[in-house]
Amino acid sequence: MTPGHPDPIADASPPDATRQAAGRHSTLVSVAANLCLTIVQAAMGLAANSQALVADAVHSLSDLLSDGVVLVANKHSHKAPDADHQYGHLRFETAASLALGAILLVVGAGLLWHAFLRIENPADIGRVHAAALIVAILALIVKEALFRYMLRVAKRVRSSMLVANAWHARSDAASSLVVAVGIVANLAGFPLADPLAALIVGIMVGRMGWKFFLASFNDLTDRAVDQETESRIRQYMLDTPGVQGIHALKTRKLGDMIWVEVDLEMDAELTIAQGHTIAEAARTRVMSHEPVLDVMTHFDPVRVEKTSGPTPDPD
Repeated sequence: MTPGHPDPIADASPPDATRQAAGRHSTLVSVAANLCLTIVQAAMGLAANSQALVADAVHSLSDLLSDGVVLVANKHSHKAPDADHQYGHLRFETAASLALGAILLVVGAGLLWHAFLRIENPADIGRVHAAALIVAILALIVKEALFRYMLRVAKRVRSSMLVANAWHARSDAASSLVVAVGIVANLAGFPLADPLAALIVGIMVGRMGWKFFLASFNDLTDRAVDQETESRIRQYMLDTPGVQGIHALKTRKLGDMIWVEVDLEMDAELTIAQGHTIAEAARTRVMSHEPVLDVMTHFDPVRVEKTSGPTPDPD
């Protein structure tokens, strides 16, 4: 490790409080919207004999549970490093995304089961009341607006957890569209359309849950960043004056941040102080361009052919 390198506990600071506040506010907006939708959809679904609308209400209810998970994670992930979590609490966000995926998988399986039961007994399927269509269209509009709002906030504060929650809202909008189509078909004289719509909603929910669960699981098992991001990090270091080359570059995700380890090749005739200055310049260059929490460096001395002129000072 670089001599005199700052201690990660002292050097790492919690993310900007504005990021936490924005995440909390957008999630509270989602809570209010989903609470109202759950009540209205469930009541109208039961009254209008629409299994698809009831399935959409269950989907909205899962959003409330998801929002609760996000609020808890948003609070804890922004805590500063401590004795028990010396690298910070950023993985609370990844764990929250994992929980979101698990919730969606369970909800999707439940919706599929109930839809299959109805399809097996088509004689029990009645005609849906037209009022259910109005509620389905209203839910579609609200959920699409909620998705656009939450995604805009998530991208602004660069939070994968909030992005996951935003796309959960988009899956709700898509499911509400399916529900509306199913209700229209039922009203047109196709009774099976309503439970089939509920079946499709279950598949959509389960698919989204699996996607979030798998991505979060990979991050929790120290998945490296994508190749494009790694290439940028590599180039920032190579562009640092005094760095002759690099090897053993390793990255891993910590929430929305990246932890980097690398061996820097430098002139063997440099003093320890000169090598430290170059390493700090490379570290600063990377952290100023990418969401990197810290860069741990190791010096590897190499022979460099001398040319006339002083050794360039690092940026």
